[in-house]
Amino acid sequence: MQSASVTFATANFDPNALAKRIFGGIKAGSAQAPAAFGGYAKGCLAGAEQLPETGPTWQAMRLSRNRNWAHPETIAFVKRLSRFAATQPGWNGLYIGDMSQPRGGPMLSGHSSHQIGLDADIWMLPASNLNLSVSERENISSISLRRAKGAYTNDNWTQAHFNILKAAASDPAVARIFVFPGAKVRMCKEATGDRSWLRKIRPWYGHHYHFHVRLSCPKGLSGCADQSPPPAGDGCADAQQWVNNILNPPPPDPNAPKPKPRREYVLADLPRQCAQVLSSR
Repeated sequence: MQSASVTFATANFDPNALAKRIFGGIKAGSAQAPAAFGGYAKGCLAGAEQLPETGPTWQAMRLSRNRNWAHPETIAFVKRLSRFAATQPGWNGLYIGDMSQPRGGPMLSGHSSHQIGLDADIWMLPASNLNLSVSERENISSISLRRAKGAYTNDNWTQAHFNILKAAASDPAVARIFVFPGAKVRMCKEATGDRSWLRKIRPWYGHHYHFHVRLSCPKGLSGCADQSPPPAGDGCADAQQWVNNILNPPPPDPNAPKPKPRREYVLADLPRQCAQVLSSR
């Protein structure tokens, strides 16, 4: 911790300053080789690439947030998946939600992850119109696919959603995908043939307006910390248990300790390389 504090002081940043205020105020990426430092929920991003606002098979949404930045491998993945999505009925590509800030790091609002440029939120709304204006992209909303608080899918679910999620999970660069439990259970019931890709589809709270793709650390990035891999197997029994708990919530445990509020990270909490990321022009 001491070396990090000295480094931040040298870079004219207060090591005790809230990290989200510093990273949230930077408008452009650093002039460095692309690299992710730290973990998905505690790190930063050097040499980020900005996803163009509009491409042949995608549009970046909520441009005012300036969160259409990521590691180049994430940008490449988004473009790959969007080309596949454009082959699906009613889809001309993808609407891309939050990725990362220009230099990663904690955000002023929303996510606790998305800090190292290897996360991307992809809207469930079929991207039928890729000519949305900046204003339209601020005001349009995605659609929810859940019913019964996430225990089941609703009528907005289509075979295209299944196919796009499967394509994303089958991509070798992807570590896991977060989606609401009912979607995972439905995919488990409908999947045929090779089911290995299902392991990457993980049930999680929310994630019914978008699904969250997380890439593995690119090879050769020693400062990047991968999340532990998903448990072995297709994960379908675990997803079904999530659904069971939604439909029949277990009684509260009166002896359970109260969750501790999460402490906001200060700059000195982050990997030491984040000082150079911040100070780079």
